[in-house]
Amino acid sequence: MTVDLANLTRRPIAPGDAAPLAELLNAIEVVDVFGEYYSEEDATDQINAPLLDLERGTVGVFNGDRMVGYSSAAHKLLVEDVHRVTVSGGVHPEYRRRGLGAELLAAGIASARALHAIHHPGLPLAVDAQNNALNDSARACYQAAGMTPCRWYSHMRHPLGAAVVDVPTPDGLVVEGYSVHNDAEFFAVSNEAVLDRWGGVSVPLEQWRAFVGWPAFRPDLSFLLRDVDSGAAAGMLLTCSWGADTAATGVRDAHFTRIGTRRADRKRGVASALISHALRSARDAGFDRASIEVDADSPTASNGLYQRAGFSVARTEVRYTLNA
Repeated sequence: MTVDLANLTRRPIAPGDAAPLAELLNAIEVVDVFGEYYSEEDATDQINAPLLDLERGTVGVFNGDRMVGYSSAAHKLLVEDVHRVTVSGGVHPEYRRRGLGAELLAAGIASARALHAIHHPGLPLAVDAQNNALNDSARACYQAAGMTPCRWYSHMRHPLGAAVVDVPTPDGLVVEGYSVHNDAEFFAVSNEAVLDRWGGVSVPLEQWRAFVGWPAFRPDLSFLLRDVDSGAAAGMLLTCSWGADTAATGVRDAHFTRIGTRRADRKRGVASALISHALRSARDAGFDRASIEVDADSPTASNGLYQRAGFSVARTEVRYTLNA
């Protein structure tokens, strides 16, 4: 197919673009394999993310009503030492190898700089992007823009069934499910735990509310461990499951999106007990597998934790960064 890129329309993504965005993301998934499929509802959630500045942070490329490429820069509201802006994007397979990917990456980096100048001008800026480690074209595009690999992430899967390792709840702790009554404790544990991860920063309450409001969020498969004596929350695990993934693959996947342990409760077996409980619950609820994304260089050695629980690596993604 011959397409004159100059005749394509470029504009910020708008709330009404959910259907063409979902179609584009699903076409990209077939080739690039991120393990993610989108319904129109899922794309709506992405577009309506609380901190996404559509006007300054996004670009959609259209051929008529069809979206054929996009870029998105997501700034952070709460920052420690470095403002890390994550840039995502992609090009429809039929429109590749014409320079559109490089154009969109440049647009994403420019958006990151503009957002940084508004929100955190006094801090250093790092622009991050992540892609499948096997995507040679993406790697070449990032490197041409001056981005270098800085982190590797393992996408791990668990087959459930007999592979679930039964880990008892440690003495002095009790499991309880997610509810509106303990939501604030889930939020607090998540924000404390993330600070010990590379690039981790706390999320504002508005962002948390949007997360637990996703249709994909599974409160019935999300759990808190509480210390019986003190009454304080020791750790938490949140699970999501996307209907679009199941419709496309025929596999019901319970994705553990957040796992965290308070610093004071580490070395008590909190994470192992939560993972075991969540795996048993997912299996009993009829799920086919569980999954999680893990920082391969995690200071808490989480890869080993999940391997002992029966997870194995399905694919690897690379984080690229540009100190801008």
